[in-house]
Amino acid sequence: MAFGLTNVPAVFMDLMNYVCKTYLDKFVIVFIDDILIYSCDKEEHANHPRIILELLRKEKLYAKFSKCGFWIKTVQFLGHLIDSQGLHVDPAKIETFKNWASPATPPEIRQFLGLPGYYHRFIKDFSKIAKSLTILTQKDKKFVWGKDQEMAF
Repeated sequence: MAFGLTNVPAVFMDLMNYVCKTYLDKFVIVFIDDILIYSCDKEEHANHPRIILELLRKEKLYAKFSKCGFWIKTVQFLGHLIDSQGLHVDPAKIETFKNWASPATPPEIRQFLGLPGYYHRFIKDFSKIAKSLTILTQKDKKFVWGKDQEMAF
């Protein structure tokens, strides 16, 4: 690589997207070297992995069999659990929230809000809940941690 190793993941991601472009968002998702093949039913899924494996072989790209999983009902992918019911928050991420110490400064609040901020779509009324915390990150606000913030936290 002419631009150094820092660009390798981006270049490889572009390669994988190019190779799999026909099937992206139809039954395959690619993130760098992780390939997720999904199907609506067993009949489709009997064919989809074969298509992708043949495509990889044709392009001289190889999957390490020991890192492959086939016919998995629940898969952890990019920090989520995916099953036939849809996308779910990884329970390990929930444990991170439960064990977090109460923030004592605006930067600590920002750090805390960053993680659930990503998962906000899984938390009903997240913006309303986080409002009392977000206010404390503003420059013109005095940092006073009260019961509203503790409840939101």
